[in-house]
Amino acid sequence: MELQSKPPILLEALIEDRAEVAGIFARAAPYTPLGGWFRPDLPGDEASSPMWFQNDWVHADFSVQGADLFFRNPRLIAAAQEFYAAEVVVPRTIYVNLMAAIAECGPAHTDNPTFRGRDRTNTPMMLLRSMLWSGLFERWYVRQATSIWWMNEVQGGGLCYWSDGPDQPPRRHHESMANTALVGDNHGMFHQVEPVGPFGGGTLRVPGSAELGPVDDGSGDWAVTHEGSELFRAPFSAYRASVLWKADVYASEAERREVAPDLLSLADVCRIFNEDLATRGATLRVDLATIRDPTLPGELAVVYPEATPKAAGRSMFDPN
Repeated sequence: MELQSKPPILLEALIEDRAEVAGIFARAAPYTPLGGWFRPDLPGDEASSPMWFQNDWVHADFSVQGADLFFRNPRLIAAAQEFYAAEVVVPRTIYVNLMAAIAECGPAHTDNPTFRGRDRTNTPMMLLRSMLWSGLFERWYVRQATSIWWMNEVQGGGLCYWSDGPDQPPRRHHESMANTALVGDNHGMFHQVEPVGPFGGGTLRVPGSAELGPVDDGSGDWAVTHEGSELFRAPFSAYRASVLWKADVYASEAERREVAPDLLSLADVCRIFNEDLATRGATLRVDLATIRDPTLPGELAVVYPEATPKAAGRSMFDPN
């Protein structure tokens, strides 16, 4: 898969009233530590998770009250149209991150791909990534625009992004980030969150079952709690709060209608992988009995490795 080499579009002063956004954050609480595809074995009670909290605002049939402020934002849609030279932009999801007291970077990564007929609801996420990096499934690849919007100015928390390709040094968005958004292709562009303050005590780790939400005492503080104990507390403005919007993009309505029936089945995935593996002389084969095996993506990665971006910072998830 060829990585996107076009720099994202910077939007400034995207939201007129950031207090309205703060209200949406509060309504969607509590937030839980990052897990999912990246940390599927996230332990519940061991203090092993950095304070990187996430939640969905819009997904499938679910929508937090007020999320349309971003979901149908005309400036985001127009920027996605400009970036992709696309007439049709179909908003799909919104999720948010809240981060604090992380002395290392986040992982340098590309966002998880979607293919027509195959997405995270019916296909293991790491298998989707193998499909992307193999380059064998571009016919079914769904182009998605991504916007990242930042709520506040905080200590650290900049974004490195490899818009010139993973073999070139990254660019940075790290000053005057409040109420700005970058709109581009985070599925084809490596990116990485820089360390987030407050600094001084290293990375504060909490249990995977901890929760982050507003404190009900009129202070405006948000606290991380676990089993009734308060582990960390700070004003909401001290957390790196970001909103991530994703939308499918099509060159035209005619293109969207034309490709819609062309869906990829798991049997198709097996066949396409096996044809290419045979051509390469590899002994590995994929079938419906093993396609959900958690060891399979690692085996496929030997044949179809992900790129490694140049000059990436040390990640909070790197082994010591």
